[in-house]
Amino acid sequence: MSLKSLALIENWPVPTVAAGVVRADGSVLGTHGPVDRRFPLASVTKPLAAYAALVAYEEGAIELDEPAGPTGATVRHLLAHTSGLAFDEHRVTAPPGERRLYSNAGFEQLGDHIAKATDIPFAEYLRQAVLEPLGMASTSLEGSPAKDGVSTVGDLVRFAAEVQAPRLLDPRTVADAMTVQYPGTKGVLPGYGHQNPNDWGLGFEIRDSKTPHWTGSSSSPRAFGHFGQSGTFLWIDPDAGAACVALTDRAFGPWAVEAWPPFTDAVLAELRGR
Repeated sequence: MSLKSLALIENWPVPTVAAGVVRADGSVLGTHGPVDRRFPLASVTKPLAAYAALVAYEEGAIELDEPAGPTGATVRHLLAHTSGLAFDEHRVTAPPGERRLYSNAGFEQLGDHIAKATDIPFAEYLRQAVLEPLGMASTSLEGSPAKDGVSTVGDLVRFAAEVQAPRLLDPRTVADAMTVQYPGTKGVLPGYGHQNPNDWGLGFEIRDSKTPHWTGSSSSPRAFGHFGQSGTFLWIDPDAGAACVALTDRAFGPWAVEAWPPFTDAVLAELRGR
């Protein structure tokens, strides 16, 4: 039986949209729209890249606290957006660990660091470490590890199931990824303004008490995930025992700020009513 709440995406002012909800055991509770259509992910690429980084860590290719990126920064800083690198420029604007400066450049330097450590181009490492084992055949990285992934709802629900019940990683590593790194760090959440604190895990944004936010008012403080400027999001809510993916072909903007939270609340309400 499909979730009726997913049909709410038909009201979104976008040309094309697809969505899906999945449990930790991989059971897809519902999908709506063209789940096999490939969409640009924008920053929803980052959780995939982060997962590959965590595989590299578990394989012993890198350490989370080894130097990477700007002077004084580590792999952990890059994953948690505290390296001090600017948003889209490879220049330092703050000391490592001091502020939560959301940085595409940081993820690009992370990708370069892993490529050097493994002697494998990062896009290929991501494919071998994450995409292929999870059967994500329609997903590829076509440029920056920060923003140039392309995928489908069908593939991303596989990834969301993996994060909820890890097979590729030790569950303790994934628990670390959804735990606040450098607690109390403030910064700007793109599209939603200054947040104090602006909590982040390792490649995943953590909801906590942020307001305004792109998830729902009924989302758990433990919910985590990512949204992208291409009108995409992936959230995982441990309290709900489920994850939701939505992909569109309209750039993030006021329409998403208005549409996404009530949609998420409707999905969570339907899950609670089951």
